[in-house]
Amino acid sequence: MPRITTRPLTPAIGALVENVDLAGPLDEEQFADIQAALLKHQVIFFENQRLTPVQHRDFAARFGALHTHPLYPGVPEAPELFTLDNHQANPTDNDSWHTDVTFIETPPKAAILHAHLLPAFGGDTIWSNMKAAFEALSPSFRDYLTTLDAVHDFARGFPASGVVAGNAGAEAHARAVAANPPVTHPVVRTHPETGEDGLFVNYTFTDRIVGLTRKESDAILGMLFEHIQKPEFLVRWRWSENAIAFWDNRVTQHYAVNDYLPARRVMVRATILGDRPYHRSRRGAEALAAE
Repeated sequence: MPRITTRPLTPAIGALVENVDLAGPLDEEQFADIQAALLKHQVIFFENQRLTPVQHRDFAARFGALHTHPLYPGVPEAPELFTLDNHQANPTDNDSWHTDVTFIETPPKAAILHAHLLPAFGGDTIWSNMKAAFEALSPSFRDYLTTLDAVHDFARGFPASGVVAGNAGAEAHARAVAANPPVTHPVVRTHPETGEDGLFVNYTFTDRIVGLTRKESDAILGMLFEHIQKPEFLVRWRWSENAIAFWDNRVTQHYAVNDYLPARRVMVRATILGDRPYHRSRRGAEALAAE
């Protein structure tokens, strides 16, 4: 099989991966090349990938167990996937910076999004590199942030009044809230594969920093939520039909640009489960001994 090639899109984040057909069987070398590209570039893109939902699911499952979303509608042929179908009658409400599903104990390590139907223009997605954002802070502030934990709350990201909750119905939303109580994660996360540190708070799900007053917490989080949007940390992807984005959820945030209504945009996503976030300076001796 041809060797995969990778073309960086910005100095900080993002690369286009070429010479691979994700619908076909991948050999071990191709699989390793994709994994390496993901770790190096945080988000990687593939164009002209005609995958069925089952092929999409099976490709994602090579990287780990898949998460099933409690509210978004699944795909009949592959219920582990879910559909984002936005149009005038169903506007998006995920146009805010976020890291996916940080409201669970083991947030996803990655996600794979496939473009099925696109508007004539608009509907781009932007990703931000949390390692670069963290390293751009002053050393003393970085040291302080590594001592902090923050609460991530499903109900903050999916309020009862939101579009997604409304589509799912009040009973399904109530069950999802009950099944996903608030969880605590470190403000700075050590990547379990690269060993590098990155910010791990996001506007959509991070509600407050533990141990601070609400005013103190809001001030720090507000500064960080603004900081991660600096252009130096970003890549903006203009979608084409059948393109795929594959991002490392442990070290990125993303934003779906909501500029295309009343046109329709249909995307299908697989979400790959990860492990419990930690910072190396506060990791338990038992976990370290197990390495």
